[in-house]
Amino acid sequence: MQDVIALAFPFFGLIFLGFAAGKFRKLPEAGLAWMNFFIVYIALPALFFRLLSETPIEQLTDLSFVTATTFTTYTVFAIAFCIGVLATSGNIPESTVLGIAGAYSNIGYMGPGLTLAVLGPAATVPTALILCFDNTLLFILAPLMMAVGGTDKEPITKTLQRIVWRVFSHPFILATIAGVGAAAIGFRPPTAIDTMLKYLSGAAAPCALFAMGVSVALRPANRIPLELPAVLVVKLLVHPLLVFLLLSWIGGFDPIWVGTAILMACLPPATNVFVIAQQYNVYVQRASSFVLIGTIASVVTVTGFIWALTHNLFHLNL
Repeated sequence: MQDVIALAFPFFGLIFLGFAAGKFRKLPEAGLAWMNFFIVYIALPALFFRLLSETPIEQLTDLSFVTATTFTTYTVFAIAFCIGVLATSGNIPESTVLGIAGAYSNIGYMGPGLTLAVLGPAATVPTALILCFDNTLLFILAPLMMAVGGTDKEPITKTLQRIVWRVFSHPFILATIAGVGAAAIGFRPPTAIDTMLKYLSGAAAPCALFAMGVSVALRPANRIPLELPAVLVVKLLVHPLLVFLLLSWIGGFDPIWVGTAILMACLPPATNVFVIAQQYNVYVQRASSFVLIGTIASVVTVTGFIWALTHNLFHLNL
């Protein structure tokens, strides 16, 4: 158990430090803007590009892994969406936010820090692939479902254009495409640039976890909906167990990749759940509850999955 605590404590410790800073040092939320920009547009893309570009191209062209993990994310979205339909008497926009809360893990800020800490550098490639394809799925689902629900009033052509732009302009996706392209042609950056990329890569996880804690502190839970426990069970327990069952049923995957998929799936709802709710002015106050309470609950559930993986309960022989 000491080994599990040694893995989990620094991870959640950085989140707690950010949370404490956000609670006790009354700085405006706008102060996070530059840190978030650094994390999303510079540090994490540098990490993904550097490690993907050094990966054999045959590992990057097998689509069975991302097909399975993305399908699982969609399945979990559908389950949480159905819970939302029952809880909101068929309100599609609110059910969409619930679906996102049940499926969209905090894979950007928490994913790389957790998977690299528990499984090592070999987890970087599956982490980047899940990030790329899960983000793409949610970038498509959110505006389309809001358009169906009548919240998004713009023409469908504008909605589709916005989806394409968001997908192909997102820094994680651009970095993944660039890294795969570099691996395909065997490109290696000059030594000075590679050293800078290493510095940026090292800063990515600590900054992301600290910023995550601050973000949660600045968005307190104002209203706790009755459907919250059911959706969080889907997010924190059903999602990782489903992805493990599907990958095991298909078979043939590297155990590190399966372990990475489990860890990425067991993460709490992303802060983007609140951002999307705010963007469409739907379920805003309750969405912040999912992020805050989900993050607190994940201290127990994520630690439990780390323990299960390190004690070989999934029979992966990591």
